[in-house]
Amino acid sequence: MRTIDLRSDTVTLPTPEMREAMANAPVGDDVYGEDPTVNRLQRLAAERLGKPAAIFVPSGTMGNLASLLAHCGRGDEVIMGDKAHTFLYEQGGLAALGGIMPHTIPNQSDGTLKLEDIEAAIRGDDPHFPRTRLVCLENTHNACNGAPLAPEYVSQVVALAHSRGLKVHVDGARIFNAAVALDVDVKALVGDVDSVTFCLSKGLSAPVGAMICGDEAFIAEVHRTRKVLGGGMRQAGIIAAAGIVAIEKMTLRLKEDHVRARRLAEGFGALPGVGVGPVHTNIFYFSLTEECPLDGAGLATALKARGILLPNRGPRTFRAVTHVWITDDDVETVLAAMGEILG
Repeated sequence: MRTIDLRSDTVTLPTPEMREAMANAPVGDDVYGEDPTVNRLQRLAAERLGKPAAIFVPSGTMGNLASLLAHCGRGDEVIMGDKAHTFLYEQGGLAALGGIMPHTIPNQSDGTLKLEDIEAAIRGDDPHFPRTRLVCLENTHNACNGAPLAPEYVSQVVALAHSRGLKVHVDGARIFNAAVALDVDVKALVGDVDSVTFCLSKGLSAPVGAMICGDEAFIAEVHRTRKVLGGGMRQAGIIAAAGIVAIEKMTLRLKEDHVRARRLAEGFGALPGVGVGPVHTNIFYFSLTEECPLDGAGLATALKARGILLPNRGPRTFRAVTHVWITDDDVETVLAAMGEILG
């Protein structure tokens, strides 16, 4: 039985082209800056996002943490949404390892933070308070239905932050999905921000890795931070080669994932007892209403028996994520299974 895995786009396997590139990658010691494939990947990432410099790190979590540590000192404060991945799902690393205090404000349903809430959260110059140093955004916003943040909104946040002497970091794990959804060049989403991370290992299908982009001074500081976090890899060109293919090739096909997510969501929404949230990119959430005879665990078990991995994230809630290894036939298979189980 073929397994159809809708748990996340982190489950993607490297493409045959990536495997070939990895096998043939020229390598060197990246800690000394001598790995030619890593250097090529870093130049490519910086150019694609319109930033002066970039650095390769093992994961998006390390990318966000290294960025926050480079922007903030111990006892400083960062403003972020209460549904931010950095706040909810990265083990509190900013506080545990950096002594940085998160100041959370409400995420709106579209993933944005109200400008007035950001303004109100900025601390005054008072010895009783931590110093506010940074504002963090997330694009696309995982916990807000994969919503993309528009360039105009990001520019407004940056203008506010910079007017108050703050920096802006974007957790852009799926920033290319946002660009595709909004039909803009990815540079338009990060042109004014001070730093941005993006993952190679989610919808872009590389086996591991993420990029941090910013100016030269910032990336130099991140390079030191990466080392102390254990992210100084040696002959890393073997995995960086897959990242090059991810940026050059896989960013061009993301719309297919968005189309399949919408098809799934529309099919789910037509079933009795299922409520579906908005679909912006390759992520959507759905829930089982009270009229549904199954709870979340029951539906997840029934789907797994049919070779479909879609575990519940709450008593009656689910998140579905499409990616390169989910085909049109898979979508129809999942819809048919859902119809059999709930129909």
